[in-house]
Amino acid sequence: MEDTESAGTAPPPGLSSLLPPREFLRSRKGQLLLAESVLSFIIFICYIASLAASFMMAPLLEFLLALFLFFAYASKLNEKFKGVHWPLADFLRCVTAAIIYFAISIAAVSKYSDGASKAAGVFGFAATIVFAIDFYITFNDLVTFLKQGGSDSPEGHKTE
Repeated sequence: MEDTESAGTAPPPGLSSLLPPREFLRSRKGQLLLAESVLSFIIFICYIASLAASFMMAPLLEFLLALFLFFAYASKLNEKFKGVHWPLADFLRCVTAAIIYFAISIAAVSKYSDGASKAAGVFGFAATIVFAIDFYITFNDLVTFLKQGGSDSPEGHKTE
C-alpha cells in the first residue's frame, strides 16, 4: 500500500518525461525554437494544400531540424555532446532557413494565385523574421563566446 502512495505523489515516468522543462519554455531560445517549429509546420501544411506543393520539402526539413534542436536544448543534449559546436550549427541553420524561406515565400506569393500558396508565403515571411531574430541573437552569443574563450587557447570553448 505504501508503494502506491509514494507513486501517486511523483509524476508518472511516461510521456511527461518528454515534455521540456518550464524554465526552457520561458527562455528566449525556447520560445524562438517553439515559434520556428510551429511556423514551419503551418507552412508545411499550407504548401501541401496549395498548388505550390513543390516547396513543401523546405518547411518539412526546417520543422524537423527546429524540433530536434528544441528537444536537444531542452534535454541539455548540447552539454552532453561537447564535440558538436551547437551555437555554430544553430546559427547556420537559422541563416539558411531565413534565406530559403524568404526565397520560396517570394516565389509562392508572386507565381501562384491560390489562397493556400498566399498563406504559405505570408507565414513564410513571418518565419523569415523569426529565423532572422534567432540568427541575430545566436550570432551575438557566438561572438561573445568566441571573445571569452576562443582567443585564449584553442581549447578555450571546452573549459566552461
